[in-house]
Amino acid sequence: MALSEKELLAEVSRIFDLNISSLNFAKSNITDEYAKAVEILSSSRKIIVTGVGKSGLVAKKIAATLSSIGFKSFFLHPVEALHGDIGLVENGDCCILLSKSGTSEDIVRLVPYLKSRNVKLIAIVGNNNSYLANNSDVIINGAVEKEACPYNITPTTSTLTALAIGDALAISLMLHNNITITDFAKNHPLGQIGKNITIKVKDLMHKNSALPTIKTNSYFRDAIIEISNKKLGCVCVIDDNKKLIGIITDGDVRRMLQKFDDIRNLKVEDVMSVDPITIGFDIFLNEALSIMEQRDSQINVLPVVDENNKCVGVIRIHDIIRSGI
Repeated sequence: MALSEKELLAEVSRIFDLNISSLNFAKSNITDEYAKAVEILSSSRKIIVTGVGKSGLVAKKIAATLSSIGFKSFFLHPVEALHGDIGLVENGDCCILLSKSGTSEDIVRLVPYLKSRNVKLIAIVGNNNSYLANNSDVIINGAVEKEACPYNITPTTSTLTALAIGDALAISLMLHNNITITDFAKNHPLGQIGKNITIKVKDLMHKNSALPTIKTNSYFRDAIIEISNKKLGCVCVIDDNKKLIGIITDGDVRRMLQKFDDIRNLKVEDVMSVDPITIGFDIFLNEALSIMEQRDSQINVLPVVDENNKCVGVIRIHDIIRSGI
């Protein structure tokens, strides 16, 4: 009989609870084996990741994550390995082996051939008394109390746990080897990630003759003309050394025109916002967008300054959105 909506939602909730419990169980099993694993991964020429079935799919993801953060990493199918593909495995490599039981025939057959090539073995395994655990250099406990499957058969919580362990190792390795955002960007030149961490404020900011600026002792009327001429919705107020003092936006202009019938004697100091929020030219666009959006009142334009607070450009939220971030 099909589940009612209430029963279905209760089942979904149970599965989430079981997954959370499984991850907490894995967390409780953290030992210094994780540190040993990271040291081995860090010193290896290449990282081979293998598994069969659902574990194989998790292994592919772990290998892809390691590659994305700059490590030579490959998925090796345990069956294809013994039909020629083991040729990519060399002395000085390490291999992460995934198996819930630790007795999967395809993995067990592969172990002696990996050892013969002087490869360090890291086992993510659900049974610490298994063949795989007993023949590996490092054992990461991936045991789960039960699968989410009602028959305790279909790999669910076990694959989630193995995936979480793989992510923990990858990110720990990333930090251990001081992988920077710039290093990461080299492996992600396209797509959303690439845009987020390769395009900087300096690449899109309006600068030089396109930069709307005005001196502090100028009249408000001249500021309006500069805003109109440069068409960026603002003007940056600078001193004689080009250091940023304040900013006047379209909104400031509208408010002043509503407040005063005669603006002829108004100076920019009477109108400008003093010490406005700024951004450096070497900042990534996603951070600039975050600064603009994560406020009670959204900012549409940011002055760009150098390390000496000299105004070198402006960037608008419209410019960032148009870039595809």
